[in-house]
Amino acid sequence: MRLIFLLSLAASLAVAASPDPVKLDTGLIAGAAGATPEMHIYRGIPYAAPPVGNLRWRAPQPPARWEGVRKAEQFGPVCTQTNPQSREDCLYLNVWTAAKPGEKLPVMLWIYGGGYSQGSGSQPDYDGEALARKGAVVVTFNYRLGALGFFAHPELTQESGGKGAANFGLLDAIAALQWIQRNIAAFGADTGRVTIFGESAGSGMVSNLMASPLAKGLFHRAIGESGGWNTSSIGKLRSLAMAEQAGVKFAEGLGVKSLAALRAEPAAAMVTGGRGGGPVVDGWSIPQDPGVAFAEGKQNDVPVLVGSNRDESFGGHPATVEEYVERARNQYGPLADTFLQLYPAASVEQAQDSAFIAGRDEMAWLMRNWARSAQSTGKSRSWVYFFTKQPPVLPNATGPLTPNKFGTATHTSEIVYVFQNLRAPRAWTDSDRRVSDAMSTYWVNFAAGGDPNGKGLPEWPPFDAVKNPGALVLGDKIENGSVLNPRQIAFFQAYYDSLFAKK
Repeated sequence: MRLIFLLSLAASLAVAASPDPVKLDTGLIAGAAGATPEMHIYRGIPYAAPPVGNLRWRAPQPPARWEGVRKAEQFGPVCTQTNPQSREDCLYLNVWTAAKPGEKLPVMLWIYGGGYSQGSGSQPDYDGEALARKGAVVVTFNYRLGALGFFAHPELTQESGGKGAANFGLLDAIAALQWIQRNIAAFGADTGRVTIFGESAGSGMVSNLMASPLAKGLFHRAIGESGGWNTSSIGKLRSLAMAEQAGVKFAEGLGVKSLAALRAEPAAAMVTGGRGGGPVVDGWSIPQDPGVAFAEGKQNDVPVLVGSNRDESFGGHPATVEEYVERARNQYGPLADTFLQLYPAASVEQAQDSAFIAGRDEMAWLMRNWARSAQSTGKSRSWVYFFTKQPPVLPNATGPLTPNKFGTATHTSEIVYVFQNLRAPRAWTDSDRRVSDAMSTYWVNFAAGGDPNGKGLPEWPPFDAVKNPGALVLGDKIENGSVLNPRQIAFFQAYYDSLFAKK
């Protein structure tokens, strides 16, 4: 019995033991052990200086050095948002690694969603331990949000000299990628195999990073989940002039007139006073609309893996047939009749159903278009998925996993499958665990070699607009299938082309 006790004690101490300090370019850090002895976790690592005071609305600056060993056991504060615990000093990242000595594992940098106004790299669903056990070094980080992250103003444009005048959250992501290039090798990672992956607004960030010359060479694969460069709908990014006008109105709403006065406002005012609208074409970090950049083959040319969910809900909820029809005519103009044939509205109920289905299909087309556009140079391949697995819900659940007449494969529902974070109290099944195991393996395979396929997985052929225009359906059964019919594809393509037609 004594021997058993000692062995048990030794095992528990091995799990609890902190990993050796890691040397960064700013100093030494000490992390914490994970659930198994080989897993090491480092939380709250500063990757840039606090963007406060005169650094508000400036490109991220290098973090300060420190003496001794800095503890990296707790997550850093989340960026300013409605969360009362959020702070403007928030540019921190987190690392999960189980690399053995001498290993060089692929890196996966997660970019969270939340409409560019909410979210953080420390959310429980983004815990990287299970994904790291599959053979990747997983990194999450915080980026500036809302009016602090995506904000333009004529004085800012003048101050910046045309550099970094709007997309501060995007510049934060680039700073995190630069930090990875300087430091991630110390965690057993390969700086030549960096994958950026994100969901919703995070997926929008991924696609915009592909269009940013400032990110060139900082990543080598890209994964987008339910969001394109204009996030959830077909359209162009705002111009800098439009964003500047919004910034002036924002300042007027706060009762201030100068940039200096805006910088003196408390961070909380940036939340109550409004929100940023996401990335804009600022002429520097995003020189031209990504739709044009991809069409001209000017994107950062890397393999992509993209897709959406069966029950995405971005089509609105019209109260009347008249409202639905009027909105269609205002949005689609001469293409409205075609839209109403594809998504009819003979009754209020049908109008509401059609709005839901059209929004889902538009998102599916957006991701398909990203896959097609990423092949414009003829060098890189794309893979498209369609997530249909119905996750279980909590009793009296609210939010993304609320059951509806269409199902529970809603926006965000694939995330916990990718991260293999199927946790209680939801009643996960063996089927859920099989889909999660397959998805996380596909994602890590893609990060490792630029191709999601691997031993024991259903074959996932690359996307081809002619030969393989469908997607890998990730549901109770994983198989290749169709998502959109030819008429739907033709309609959304015609609408997209009308927006980007040269005047």
